[in-house]
Order: sequence, then structure tokens, then C-alpha cells
Amino acid sequence: MTTTATAHRPDQSGTAPLRVWAPAARTVELDVAGERTPMRAEDGGWWASAPVAAGTDYAFRLDGGDPRPDPRSPWQPAGVHGPSRAFDPTEHAWSDGDWAGRSSLGAVIYELHVGTFTPEGTLDAAVERLDHLAALGVDMVELMPVAAFPGQRGWGYDGVALYAVHEAYGGPAALQRFVDAAHARGLAVCLDVVYNHLGPSGNYLGEFGPYFTDRHETPWGAAVNLDGPDAGPVRAFIVDNALRWMRDFHIDALRLDAVHALIDDSERHILAELSDAVATLEASVGRPLSLIAESDLNDAVMVTPTDQGGRGMTAQWDDDVHHALHAFLTGERHGYYVSFGPAQVLRKALTDVFVHDGEFSEFRDQVWGAPVPADVDTRRFVVFASDHDQVGNRAVGDRPTRVLDGGQLAISAAVVLLSPYTPMLFMGEEWGARTPFQYFTDHTEPELGAAVSEGRAREFGSHGWAELYGGEIEVPDPQALVTFEESRLDWAEPDSPDHARLLTWYRDLVALRRAEPDVDSGRRAAVDVAEDELWLVMDRGSLAVVVNASDAPQDVPVPREATEVLLAWEPATAGGRTVRLPGHGVAVVRLA
Repeated sequence: MTTTATAHRPDQSGTAPLRVWAPAARTVELDVAGERTPMRAEDGGWWASAPVAAGTDYAFRLDGGDPRPDPRSPWQPAGVHGPSRAFDPTEHAWSDGDWAGRSSLGAVIYELHVGTFTPEGTLDAAVERLDHLAALGVDMVELMPVAAFPGQRGWGYDGVALYAVHEAYGGPAALQRFVDAAHARGLAVCLDVVYNHLGPSGNYLGEFGPYFTDRHETPWGAAVNLDGPDAGPVRAFIVDNALRWMRDFHIDALRLDAVHALIDDSERHILAELSDAVATLEASVGRPLSLIAESDLNDAVMVTPTDQGGRGMTAQWDDDVHHALHAFLTGERHGYYVSFGPAQVLRKALTDVFVHDGEFSEFRDQVWGAPVPADVDTRRFVVFASDHDQVGNRAVGDRPTRVLDGGQLAISAAVVLLSPYTPMLFMGEEWGARTPFQYFTDHTEPELGAAVSEGRAREFGSHGWAELYGGEIEVPDPQALVTFEESRLDWAEPDSPDHARLLTWYRDLVALRRAEPDVDSGRRAAVDVAEDELWLVMDRGSLAVVVNASDAPQDVPVPREATEVLLAWEPATAGGRTVRLPGHGVAVVRLA
């Protein structure tokens, strides 16, 4: 099926004519403080009017109906149901003229949720913690979605005003200030964006045009219309959104949520179109721009260049490494961990990228994935020991700190940070945060709020959580304010001895990663494991990560003579071709 894209339209910046796509409407009016002005029809179902000044509230009325916010609204200060407000992104006086940019390849990425990262829960408050991230050695800060969503608090994946910045976080100007401040500290910024669906409350796109289609289904219902004869402006809506963040807000990378739900049967996939458009912008602005896909397809086509028939993403998330490492250290085997756990499975994840790469998946009950070609840069795969999903989608939002001791947390950090992949940390992980990260919402419609609360409780009633937690548990109510408040980071924790020690370990690992070219090389690692699965060695050329997974001391063989212990969680001894480690011990050694 062929889809013809339309020319991309300018943003509603306050200086350009206002435009809106409403192909089925007979009339469209611009509503400013109750004063209605007819808009003029243009080709392709577009309607236009004179610009409105920055700071002006406005809405559109289709065929005399109720006022609706602009589908490309840059600002929703009164919430997602209220009028839009014009915003001029050129009013910000940028101070990052010397910023050369940073690709996501090999970067140490740090994922955070603006609302719970600080007590204030704003972008301006997050700026005050950027020095902590710079001292940790972070290269790129990844913000969970900031597009406007219903209510005050939420994860952001139910956003409905995709061009706006959530008002509770500070609005669009605050995002510009945050990016500017990050660049001043040498930190790139990645923004999590959601193009595969919109939330259930405040989604007015369908009233304007065929943004959705019943030709395809997704876990959220009707799919975004990417491949119909009328899909051109929908595709432009997505591409323009991405370019706007990178151009007007100086964002360095975008993380694209669940791209496997972007169902597109057209000759040119929307991701390939997006990749090529970003490449053009990259050449124009003269700094690296990255696209990171979340995909569960386990297929390197995502990171294959578009001129080779691929999607052209810079990188993609690799959940298999998380699953293999988490199951190996915790012993969990419920749900999607059923195929993971043994050291040999972790070895495969660390050497072959995906565990399921054309092999049978017990959880999916089918063959899944495809092998990753040997010449693919391993830094194109983002790996982690924790992220918002893997913590927040547990019954009580508990982190690995609930069950892992200090040594096991140190093992986890060393494997991720010194792996052949691009590492990502989840906020607070670096000091072993014990605050949960729970699923929380703030739907103001009583029926929707009740449905979310009941659905969450029902979902976790059948996952074997009582067995995992050692007894019956009460699933936190997403709508309860306390669920959100309990999920805030506790910034007093890093000052306590145990947390401070782990933070130092993370800083040392990141510094070592930067100092050792073999680590950030894009080449695959060699991994060996014991037959009894109680030790693991990850060979990175000039160094090796040596792990004792048992709770008793043991001598772990290494592939070449270990000449020096560079880092160790507990005292370790290198002697020839062995490294002596205590129980739950980990060391990084220099190899001859």
C-alpha cells in the first residue's frame, strides 16, 4: 500500500499563520476569548487564519461545535480539555551555542520521571540536580514523556496534547530552560515520545480528522492511521512533532515508545521516513541527533540504515539483557522471566544481543526474533538493570533493592555499565534507592479513575505475586495521591553510608568505562560461565568483569593472566589465571 505524505506544516509558534487539518469539516472557526473568526479553507483539508500573539489563548470550533484545543497545541495551561495557548519558542535566549551535541551511541543514559525526581516535581527543580548527574558521569538525561496528559500526575504515556509540555512540570519554557542547563553541564537530553496511541481522556484528534483507523488493532484499541490513502497528514503530524523538539527545544535524542505498535503497511515505514527527516535536520543544525526505539520484535532491522531497507534508528532498547540479568540475580521465573535465569542465558544476552533471536519463546509460545548480524555496532542496543517499566509494572513498584544485597547490586551495575552495549540507569539506581516507583494516575473523570484502579488490582490478581512477595499483597491504587508521593526519590538516602558506597561504585565504573577504549568499542564481548553457573567472566579485550554469583568465596578462572585489580566491590586477589572473590563479589581486572 502506498501512502503519499503531504508537505509538513509549520508549528503554532505565535508568528506563523494558525493552521489545522480538518478534512471533513464544512466550517472551522478560530475562537479567541469567545470571539469567533472563520478560517479559510486550503488544499488537502487544511484551514488557516491569521497568527495570534504568543500568550494568547485560543481554540477551534468545527462546524459550530464546542471549542477544542489545537491538535498541535504548544501549551495547555488549563489542562488538556482547556484552550490552547500560543507559544513562541524563539523567545528563549539560548546559551548553548558551543554545544557540540552527543550521540546516544555508547552514552551513559539516565532515565528520570520529572514528577518524582525531586520533591517539587518540576523541570526547574530537576535543573538543581543536574550537577549530581554530571558528577556521576552521565552523558545523556532521558526524560519520561512530558507531553500534556490528564490531571496533574502520571507517567506520561497517556498524553493527548503531543506538542505541548505538561503544565505541572512548568510548561514549554521550562523544558527549554532544562535543556539549556543540561547542555551547560555537558549533558545531552533525550525526550521520551509516544506516537503509537493517545490517552483516553482529552483525545480530540478523531474529531479533526482520520488520525486513527480500525484497519489495525493495538493494545490500546484502534491504531494510528499510518497507511491509509488519507494518512499523509497523520504521518506529517508525527514527523513534525519530532523535528520540533529537536529544532525548537534543542533536544538531542528521542526515545520512541513501543514502535512495534506503529503498524504501517505502506511502502515506506513511518520510522524510515522519520529517520531520514531527522538526518536532514542533523545536517542542518550540525550536531548529532539520535532516535532510540523501544521495540519488542528482537530484530536488528530497527537499526539498519534506511538505504539498506531498515528503519534507520540510531539504537533500540534490549529488554532481553534486563530479563536475563534480573532473573539470574533474583531467581525470579514468573511471567516473562520464565525463559530467563540460568547463567548460560545471561551469557547469550551479553554475547548475541537477544536471547530470543529466532528461538522459541516460552512466554510468547512461538518462535521470536532474528539473529543480529555480526557487523552491527553493539552500542546500538540500550541495556539496563532497571527502568520505569521493569520497576513500575511490578505489583508494588519495588526495585531490585528489595531482594538484592550490596554485592549483587554491584554485580548488576558492573555488568550493565561495562557491557558491550549502551548502558542506561534508572533514577536513584546509582545509590540503591529503596523508594518504589509505582504506577500512578490522576484521572478527574470518576468513572475512568475507578476503571483504572479496578483494572490495576484485577491485572495483578493473577500473576503469582503473592508467591513472589511471600504473602498476599495490596496493589497500590494508581489514583491515590499517596501512590504518587511514595514514588518520589528520597535525596537524603545518598548521604547514608551504604547508599554512598554504592554511589561511589557507580561513579568509579562510569569513569572506568570512559577511560577504557575497549569498553566503548561497539564490539561484542566474550563471556564464559561456570558449569554450576556460580561465576561469570565478561572479557572486554584489555579487561574483564569477574563475577562470583555464589554466597561463598571462590577462585574464578579468567581467559588470560590478570595483572591488576582495577575495581572491586570487596577485596579481590588476582593471581595468574584466577581471581579470588568473596561471596557475591565482583571485580574488574586488567588482562595481559
